[in-house]
Amino acid sequence: MLFKRISVLGLALVILLAGALSGCGGKDAKTVKIGEVTRSVFYAPQYVALEKGFFKEEGLDVELQTTAGGDKTMTALLSGAIDVALVGAETSIYVFQQGAEDPVINFAQLTQTDGTFLMARDQEAGDFDWEDLKGSVFLGQRKGGMPQMAGEFTLKKHGIDPQADLELIQNIEFANIAAAFASGTGQYVQLFEPQASIFEREGKGHVVASFGTESGKLPYTVFMTKQSYINKNKETVQKFTNAIYKAQQWVQTHTPEETAEAIAPYFKDTDKDILVSSVKRYLEQGTYAESPALDEEAWNNLLDVMESAGELQERVELGKLADNEFAESAVK
Repeated sequence: MLFKRISVLGLALVILLAGALSGCGGKDAKTVKIGEVTRSVFYAPQYVALEKGFFKEEGLDVELQTTAGGDKTMTALLSGAIDVALVGAETSIYVFQQGAEDPVINFAQLTQTDGTFLMARDQEAGDFDWEDLKGSVFLGQRKGGMPQMAGEFTLKKHGIDPQADLELIQNIEFANIAAAFASGTGQYVQLFEPQASIFEREGKGHVVASFGTESGKLPYTVFMTKQSYINKNKETVQKFTNAIYKAQQWVQTHTPEETAEAIAPYFKDTDKDILVSSVKRYLEQGTYAESPALDEEAWNNLLDVMESAGELQERVELGKLADNEFAESAVK
């Protein structure tokens, strides 16, 4: 009789434990669909959050897809194909400028500088001067996108008119820019990691400058969603932000080698040493945000960059398109 009683109690305990565990990424977990604008070591903390189970710890089942290009990512968000977009903060401003009734709100910053590097085909870092760009063929990025705007902002800072002082190529799809440079197009190109490190190892060029260092702090890549989604899913957005903050802290307190190991499943065709050098390069220039909160000074710098590029209709206050409530709670 005693044995039966213990067995029943044991079974009840197992059921209770199973129920508790199901709230940590099990069948009762809340599904969140993320659309990332590209696959890049630039987004290392996001992959750490996935691989280390930080989302699951918060009771979230996160599905990640790559929606190449800011325009496609925003279309996916606005249409409801994804719940959260990881894309440049400028896209939320574009939506706002179009008079959207359901504005897109930035709630968790992932990167705080430009993630592109200037690569020269025939020069090394010690031989490069910004004046060398004058008269050259420059393989740029899409007009209105953050890489191109931050790139032009930097060039102007060094006294170079992107439209008049060099031959600027902008008609190549983002996903094909690296391949175009590898095939011989352009003397200079803007590239993200790990592509920059790969090309250096293959002898196809040398990184001679960092647009991240040159253009200053920016809310370069941010998790954002529609205001209506936030209104209906505040708890989910908070849990999401908590997981991102855990990942940001993890990356800051672990070596590039450890981070490379964690994100390797998302870069199966990239050698470990390339991942390590890419992470190290981003850490050294302070690219990865240490907190998900958006900074007002960095936001104003973004507005300056957009204004310089002729893409800003009016200056928008941070509070209109960013909600730092979730980030502040996560940090606490």
